[in-house]
Amino acid sequence: MKKYCLFTLTIFLVSMANAQQYEANWASLNKRQIPAWFHQDKFGIFIHWGVYSVPSYAPVIPNSGNSYAEWYWYRLNEKQKDFTAFHDKNYGADFKYPQFESQFKAEMFNPQQWADVFKKSGARYVVLTSKHHEGYCLWNNEDADRDWQRPWNAVTGTPKRDLLGDLTTAVRDAGLKMGYYYSLYEWFNPLWKQDKKRFVSEHMFPQFKDLVTKYKPSVIFSDGEWDLSDTAWRSPELLAWLFNESPVAKDVVINDRWGSNTRGKNTGCTYTTSEYGSGMDPNVIWEESQGIGHSYGYNRNEKLEDYKTSHDLILMLVDIVSRGGNLLLDIGPTADGRIPVIMQQRLTDIGNWLQTNGEAIYGTEAYKQSYQWSEGKRPQKKGESFMAGYNIAQQVKPSKDMAHIEAFFTTKGKDLFCTFPSYSRQLRIRNFKPSAGTRASILGIKKSLSIKNAGNDCIIDASQIQPGEIPGELFVVKLENAL
Repeated sequence: MKKYCLFTLTIFLVSMANAQQYEANWASLNKRQIPAWFHQDKFGIFIHWGVYSVPSYAPVIPNSGNSYAEWYWYRLNEKQKDFTAFHDKNYGADFKYPQFESQFKAEMFNPQQWADVFKKSGARYVVLTSKHHEGYCLWNNEDADRDWQRPWNAVTGTPKRDLLGDLTTAVRDAGLKMGYYYSLYEWFNPLWKQDKKRFVSEHMFPQFKDLVTKYKPSVIFSDGEWDLSDTAWRSPELLAWLFNESPVAKDVVINDRWGSNTRGKNTGCTYTTSEYGSGMDPNVIWEESQGIGHSYGYNRNEKLEDYKTSHDLILMLVDIVSRGGNLLLDIGPTADGRIPVIMQQRLTDIGNWLQTNGEAIYGTEAYKQSYQWSEGKRPQKKGESFMAGYNIAQQVKPSKDMAHIEAFFTTKGKDLFCTFPSYSRQLRIRNFKPSAGTRASILGIKKSLSIKNAGNDCIIDASQIQPGEIPGELFVVKLENAL
């Protein structure tokens, strides 16, 4: 027994010695690799929900921060004309933003129904705004109430419900991973305005640790970092705690927004974030976020034509994944707790497509050879929307009997997946010669396609497939053992 206990103690001490302990500096933190599941899962749901869901208004301005309804309070404070005119007309100039909290009731909130919609969308993870820049928490946090000197969380406030906790349980019961967006700063928090250093140590640090310890997120999407450097935020110190001592030390994934000087850096331990079309580097782990419309938070001012179609959303997902990225697609629930039906419909359509074609998305890698731009195509400029034209990795070369079709490419092992937005009887892949044992088929159809080499190109004969047989407008040709 003594020998057994000594052996067990030795194993424990060795394992402890071998466990990586990260220091509070980026050189050490970047030794921690991003957990592999994130890059493999490819598709997540973003949720912007808070007191701003009550006025739920912004002008519709494509590719503009002024179109974000969740910034309503800030725009009022800076007297932005569209927000001020809307507010004064409908609520009165004397109506203060915190008064909206009494109308944030979430009385129709059904977390199981939300989770079911997310599951059917084909998403693998969910990221909820635990707290946006307005400071209102969707869980019971005493730091919020103390510093705002009013009920400023969903449990002590009007909903009288742990909105974050209830959704977390439902999402995990549905088999999805759960994460949280967390704003480091708060626009008008009295302590933030008075003493930023104290705000970091007395408000942000304990609040962040409370969120992580209670709810154990798989993802942390930090934001609102731009007013201070990582040193002033003490971010390396906080992340050392997260990676060493927190209950999610081994499994949590974090983004790159931890100070005014951190975006696009520290790609060892953080993934790179872009929104509305600014990122596309297949050599790093990155994620693009967009709303179905122009706003993240629900905007009642948006019309049908302001929402991306299901076809465009699927095309956007395919495009982003072909560049090596993830898509975090945002929805904006209403103040009473409903996911707008049109958003549910869009998510369901994406899920239906993924049921057939998910093999070309989940667990894939970018086909980096396809980043040889041709025919006048060029990489996207920073800030330019993906929806501006889908700068496809590699084009199918047109000929007299072939339509000009653009394609998206992903790989998995020795297989190459080619997603085509429209049908053509013959498909040519430029500068690609498949191996001798390559087999071609369309996902969802049990028919083999013949392929042949033509110079440096590969031609796929799809003439035996009738357009009506293809499940959906976008279809995937799988070239098995092609690489």
